[in-house]
Amino acid sequence: MDPKFIPSKIVECAPVGPLSRYIEPYVGLVREQGYAPASVHEHVRVIVMFSQSLQRSGCEIRDLDEAVVERFLCHELKERYPHVWAPAALRRLLAMLRQMGAARDKPTAPQNPAQQLTDDYCRFLLVDRSLSVNTAKAWLPFIEKFLLERFGSGPLKLSKLRATDVTAFVQRHAHRHSPSGARRLVTALRSFFRYLRYKGLIVADLDMTVPKVARWALSSLPKPLPAVEVQRVLDCCDKTTSTGRRNYAILLLLARLGLRAGEVAGLNLEDIDWESARITIHGKGGVWAQLPLPADVGQAIAQYLHSDRPRCSCRRVFIRDRAPHVGFAVVHAISKIVRCALIEAGVESASKGAHLLRHSLATDMLQKGASLDEIGEVLRHKSPDTTAIYAKVELNALRPLALPWLGGVK
Repeated sequence: MDPKFIPSKIVECAPVGPLSRYIEPYVGLVREQGYAPASVHEHVRVIVMFSQSLQRSGCEIRDLDEAVVERFLCHELKERYPHVWAPAALRRLLAMLRQMGAARDKPTAPQNPAQQLTDDYCRFLLVDRSLSVNTAKAWLPFIEKFLLERFGSGPLKLSKLRATDVTAFVQRHAHRHSPSGARRLVTALRSFFRYLRYKGLIVADLDMTVPKVARWALSSLPKPLPAVEVQRVLDCCDKTTSTGRRNYAILLLLARLGLRAGEVAGLNLEDIDWESARITIHGKGGVWAQLPLPADVGQAIAQYLHSDRPRCSCRRVFIRDRAPHVGFAVVHAISKIVRCALIEAGVESASKGAHLLRHSLATDMLQKGASLDEIGEVLRHKSPDTTAIYAKVELNALRPLALPWLGGVK
């Protein structure tokens, strides 16, 4: 073992207990994930104490499960060494032991009828309809809540579902969400009821009874930043730290290419063609496109990859600055980077998410004479109607089209 990661006192105690032979593989695992030596020391210390507990109780490695870990955390470790790292470290150890075949796989808990139905529906979305995992994750909570409120944990009497059940559910929950969230709710319900009809589980077309959420075409107005303020946000990035240089590269991708947060988080190393100065973007609905890589964006990414990106096996371009060193788990992390950059630059904005820079790019292009078709091509819009909303922010171009007011000043 590397003494840098395992202090001598722990090495001397390590042979005590049935887990001694698994400490070194665990250390290799967490080192690869980017944990600092001090953190690894604490992890190993907890594992040694857990191993000693297993030896005292006579518990074999093959009998390890979540219940054994929980008993140790609650009844033994709590009084001796309370620490926030212990639960995560032991869960990681248990997962490693199961992967190595040393411990039994986690027993599958018996599912109630509602869980079984939602699992089947999820597989249908992912396999038969080829929808993204993010779409399934967004829809399933609504379906689970509907089934729980209507049937509880008992048997599903789907034939007894009525239109009033559907409308009452929407009335109870739609107002708790934003307009886009309410539309997601009704879309999920319609899809679910079509699935039930397709499987022959219901006879009535309940999808037709799901109320609609008002959505007037082109009713909203983008809230962009002026180009000078976008540049101010970029200039205020702290480029003296590795995290600051990473965030600067992310902000440049959002501001120069108009990428979505998920597209930045999902960017892989092989998506950048350095010789051709092109970047492959994997967008919504599994659609991909290639865009030219501007020089300043490419330089910022190259500097991050060369000097600041943690060494890890993950293929994502942008990696968390804290262990475990993996890509961003949620797209909200990209929006948080934008919000923090706005605060750092002292820029006030009604919108504070990653989409703000996408709107700002489109508006700036329009003001510089780009056509809506050109903007839609850069933003990779499927429909021209999606791009048409940016015409509303160019007031100077719209004024000549305004008709004179009847009875007004000549």
